[in-house]
Amino acid sequence: MADVEDAWEPVSGEATGWLKDLDPDHNHAGYQPPRRPDAVWILHSMYVWNGGLVTTTHDDVYQSARASGLAEPEAPGEIDRDLLEGAVVTGTRLGRGGHPGAGWRRLRWAELARGFGEPAVPEGALPGNRCLRQAHPTGSWSAAVEPPAEGCLDREGWRRLMSLLVRHDVEGEARRCYAYYCSLVTGDWDREAVLAGRLGDAAELYDHPAMSSCPSNLWPEDRSWIVYCDWDLWGTKVVGPASLIESILADPELEALRLPWST
Repeated sequence: MADVEDAWEPVSGEATGWLKDLDPDHNHAGYQPPRRPDAVWILHSMYVWNGGLVTTTHDDVYQSARASGLAEPEAPGEIDRDLLEGAVVTGTRLGRGGHPGAGWRRLRWAELARGFGEPAVPEGALPGNRCLRQAHPTGSWSAAVEPPAEGCLDREGWRRLMSLLVRHDVEGEARRCYAYYCSLVTGDWDREAVLAGRLGDAAELYDHPAMSSCPSNLWPEDRSWIVYCDWDLWGTKVVGPASLIESILADPELEALRLPWST
């Protein structure tokens, strides 16, 4: 397989012009496309320690480690330590993530929601910190839970989605695609970061060494489908033909749902 930096070449930011027309106000966090003609949200994966939930939160662990003076605890995700002064450490990571390893199991949003007798995503909301509030009432999750990552689909979910897109697209792996990284990912507010390459090489974009996240948007040259990862959300939206959306909803490795209020 080709090196990701060789397989995906930088192209003009003008490639995002049509996305700006669809969503003119959100390029800093990714362009949210409308339903074209169907849409689904893939919920970013979360995990729970095999021993079960504990009442100790991620914030408790952070503050305890800091107060002990034995060691400076690791700052969660890509967060500046100065920003943690007086803030609640939620446990939610920003950017790339995936299965934590031995001792952890996948915790479906639906499983947690059933336990609390609430919907996984409240009506009118998008997948984000307004969801599953009873699981993090103070803002901080149980230390026995690795909550959904913000701004980026988990590694396993991204690779699975790419395999479904390859299977669905009539050109398969050869389909030419564009990947856009928003300014909140790149830190560059003066230009649009867009790469072009083959759909067959899109799985490798997840670990592009110059980026801290999967692409904010990914779409084929014919614009028949679009993937959207907002830097502020815990879900990834896919829009396109109903057949593609149904395949995502039916896939056992992904947790996905339609949100009728999300146009």
